[in-house]
Amino acid sequence: MKKSWKLALGAAMALTLVTGCSTGSEDSGKQKLVVSTWGLSQDVWEQEVKIPFEEKYNCELVLDTGGTNDRYTKLANNPNSEVDIIELSQSAAANGYEAGLFEQIDYSKISNASSLIEPAAELAENGFGAAYTVNSIGIIYNPDEVGFEINDWSDLWNEELKGKISIPDISTTFGPAMVYVANDYANGDIKEDQGEAAFKALAELQPNIVKTYSKSSDLANMFASGEIAVAVVGDFGIPTIEQAQPNVKFVVPASGTYANFNTIDINKNSKNKELAYEYVNFRLSQELQSSTAITLNEAPTNKDVVLDEETALNKTYGEVAANAKIIDYSFVNPLLNNWIDQWNRIVNR
Repeated sequence: MKKSWKLALGAAMALTLVTGCSTGSEDSGKQKLVVSTWGLSQDVWEQEVKIPFEEKYNCELVLDTGGTNDRYTKLANNPNSEVDIIELSQSAAANGYEAGLFEQIDYSKISNASSLIEPAAELAENGFGAAYTVNSIGIIYNPDEVGFEINDWSDLWNEELKGKISIPDISTTFGPAMVYVANDYANGDIKEDQGEAAFKALAELQPNIVKTYSKSSDLANMFASGEIAVAVVGDFGIPTIEQAQPNVKFVVPASGTYANFNTIDINKNSKNKELAYEYVNFRLSQELQSSTAITLNEAPTNKDVVLDEETALNKTYGEVAANAKIIDYSFVNPLLNNWIDQWNRIVNR
């Protein structure tokens, strides 16, 4: 799926996309762009994204909101629906590209793509949707309950942590990332052995695992009760855990982290593709991402965004973001059922 797009970006940066919203609806006389998204903090999203875009392009954004699986399934069952844009997690988007639901984005038409952080640019080069925000995993631990300083992923396998760790379940956002972490620990080639070395490493880790978790709130309760002292967690879960256990320390190992992106994907059957490209470019802009980093707590993927220390706290930003590794969900998704079976036998036993 790899696409050659960087060479065209130089020319694209010199151009301003001038698509108007001239095709009117019977209701408003303005062109409509239907955006399927989560609907979280919808009032703020409308102020930050919807209204400015509508004003800039004299058009109307129509929202279709819901959870990732529900929205993806609805579009997959009816690809000729009115949805033009769908914002999805990286894993769900990979399924859509595999199924041929989405436009192969021509990044030469998106001038702001030249400012993407390296892992987001890599995702684009591999033919996937535009990544507009990112989160990643690290290790959170209570120093009062751990007899040494944790600095690296390999520290999770330390025998001193027997019965003290929780990790994300395989079915969660960062479950596959935990398989990649185990593969790195084993020095495996995950695409060659399809996770064999990783699951051997997870079997070695199992005595240290109290249980897996599905929600950050569950993790917070385990820290508060003293049931665990260490966990692998997405950075979005840190505030919840800190409220329950203020003594915790969050570490992103110097060897790097694994990122999870939310992407903007264009319905292949959209009748408003030029305006859809405008929307993608708008969402990747430095101006918008500088604002949504504050108001929507979205870590930016535009490398020109500069955040102050308070805003950057607990976000995948700066060197952490630039050095983050991506998970290839086009590889993971077909294996996931097999991985879930192995996980349940080895980790959740």
